Amino acid sequence: MTPILAVSDLEKTFGSLVAARDITVSVPAEQTIGVIGANGAGKTTFINMITGHLTPSKGTILFEDKDITGKPSREITRLGISRSFQVAQIFPTLSVFENMCIAAAVARRKDGALGSVMTPVHSSAAIAEAEATIDLFQIGQYRRIAANTLPQGVRKLLDIGMAVVGWPRLLLLDEPTSGISIEEKFDLMQVVMSALKSRKITVLFVEHDMEIVARFADRVLAFYDGTVIADGTAKQTLDDPRVQELITGVKLKPVVAAGAQNA
Repeated sequence: MTPILAVSDLEKTFGSLVAARDITVSVPAEQTIGVIGANGAGKTTFINMITGHLTPSKGTILFEDKDITGKPSREITRLGISRSFQVAQIFPTLSVFENMCIAAAVARRKDGALGSVMTPVHSSAAIAEAEATIDLFQIGQYRRIAANTLPQGVRKLLDIGMAVVGWPRLLLLDEPTSGISIEEKFDLMQVVMSALKSRKITVLFVEHDMEIVARFADRVLAFYDGTVIADGTAKQTLDDPRVQELITGVKLKPVVAAGAQNA
């Protein structure tokens, strides 16, 4: 079966600085992949090349067997790749519903731009998709609340929901639990991953919290010095001696799967 994403010999240099090198990764559809590594390890460079925010210096990126190497981010989004950022990209003074309607209207435009999108923001199609996504991410109680007054966790859910409203096939998340309290992080990720699985979205998520990675990733890519040093199941990668030495620093304690404590 053709992978949804195939990256081959990917490299990115900035003058004499090599930010990413020798990256070859094949991603099956509907897999959830955690991406780990210290700051400066090449994770964000990798994500930015896939989403068109950076042009690779070398290598190829195939999405659904189409070459997207170096294509602009707007075109890549139209093809079915979306992303969320560490800092939520939302309209702070607008309500949750208005934010979602705008995202739905933009996703329906062929050029993917905001432009004169305000006219169809409240079209029946945009409203229906906005309402469905609000329900999917379980934030209906905040529907009429301004985004800048939302709790941090709800703001994250809104941001990710806005990235999902156009029904992408591949979603890249940048530190989805950043800024979320220890008490909230697992519940938030459970909502996110349940929503994405229900839409059969393939996921790559960058994360520094190894407990989140261990619980929610089917597979983990470990980056160090611009390249992938381990690629396997969460257990295989997190138990890798080089990963423990260079990235995590310690052996991860076993994590009880969600719901197992009630089994």
